[in-house]
Amino acid sequence: MQDPKTNKNQHYCLITLGANLPSATGTALETLEKALELFLLESLQIRRISKWFATPAFPAGSGPDFVNGAVTVQTALTPDEVLAALHRIEAAMGRTRENRWEPRLCDLDLIAYDDIILPDLETFKRWKALDLSSQQTMTPDQLVLPHPRIQDRSFVLVPLNDIAPDWVHPVTGITVSEMLGTIPAADLAEITVI
Repeated sequence: MQDPKTNKNQHYCLITLGANLPSATGTALETLEKALELFLLESLQIRRISKWFATPAFPAGSGPDFVNGAVTVQTALTPDEVLAALHRIEAAMGRTRENRWEPRLCDLDLIAYDDIILPDLETFKRWKALDLSSQQTMTPDQLVLPHPRIQDRSFVLVPLNDIAPDWVHPVTGITVSEMLGTIPAADLAEITVI
């Protein structure tokens, strides 16, 4: 496999997947597996797939446990095109967007795209610094990369660590495995391999 970091036409993406409701496709796990089948149709070539993990809903008590996973993808698409492709896959799985942090049929998040910071460092830092109550009500009107909540969420870090432990955050300079090391042991104990 050609390293996408050395091919100017190909880009490296980290994408996480989550679901905690059944869909017309089947269980949450079956829905996510079906979603992965649609990646290639959207010019997203999957290079690595994590194990599937059972994780508590976030925030606590907001719904049934989630199935979470992560993939590394190679693509010629731009970041906005990748996001649009992920939204089309979510819609194909039956996802609607009504309330923030609601139970989900299919949730696909673009976590990182190469080492790009979007839209700029100042905007990224502003979204990263939001308190929890603001996170629940505010949604950016543009793509923010890397995802500003990576370091806070065990349900993101555990699957990412399975496929990209050495990925380095372009702002903090910290690897996925180092970020995972800061998560409280009690939080990690709630996550199990499916």
